[in-house]
Amino acid sequence: MAQFPEHLKQGLKRHPRLYSASQRLMKALGVPKSRMSFRRDFRHFSQSALREDPRFRVDWADRHPCFGEDTASMGFDRHYVYHTAWASRVLADTKPVIHADISSSLYFAAIASAFVPVKYYEFRAVPIKLSGLTSEAASLTELPFADQSIPSLSCMHAIEHVGLGRYGDAIDPLGDLQALGELQRVLAPGGNLLVVVPVGRARVCFNAHRVYSHAQIVAALPELTLAEFALIPDSDETGGLMMNPPIELVEHQTYGCGCFWFTRPG
Repeated sequence: MAQFPEHLKQGLKRHPRLYSASQRLMKALGVPKSRMSFRRDFRHFSQSALREDPRFRVDWADRHPCFGEDTASMGFDRHYVYHTAWASRVLADTKPVIHADISSSLYFAAIASAFVPVKYYEFRAVPIKLSGLTSEAASLTELPFADQSIPSLSCMHAIEHVGLGRYGDAIDPLGDLQALGELQRVLAPGGNLLVVVPVGRARVCFNAHRVYSHAQIVAALPELTLAEFALIPDSDETGGLMMNPPIELVEHQTYGCGCFWFTRPG
């Protein structure tokens, strides 16, 4: 990224027209305004700190620029904030004695473990140490549980990756169906299963993920009953976490987030 040396910049500032021309040149070279102002802001802060706040050493060598965060509102990952909030509310409502999570967001497992013991299973080992949370390695396509033995289970934003090789797993076009079959196999009578996947126009975006129709997920778990469905649509203008939306809206998403709560009849 092109930048003027500091000594040259200071010299230019004594000649306003030349300095103005240099700023236009920097803009023409594609240097963002935030980067152009970084040295100025640093200098202003360090001089102020020297006079007013002796607590810290302020050194140019310790700089850690953060650009693009001075926005009017704070953005967030709609899928991961909303779907983990949805799942946490289900757990708060169902109050399981213990919950098993397969390869969902580790943030979800860690936070949920504050109010329900969680056993977290991941394809790659996770060396986390936290009260109420244990972690082991496991494969979604071969879960280490007996048939119909797990009363509370979740697998969120993981199924869509299975078989695409993204995380070192074997290439298998039917890997996601095998994983869904395993979740169905181990769910106990009267148990709850939370599944979250991208929804909308059904397709494979190799090797990142698949996007499913609502009907595909329901059909893949024929032994279970859909108790609740929530949608996180593409646009926040459409809505946030939408409970039981029209299926037509689901099918019109490009990369929506579908939250499925299944139960096994007891």
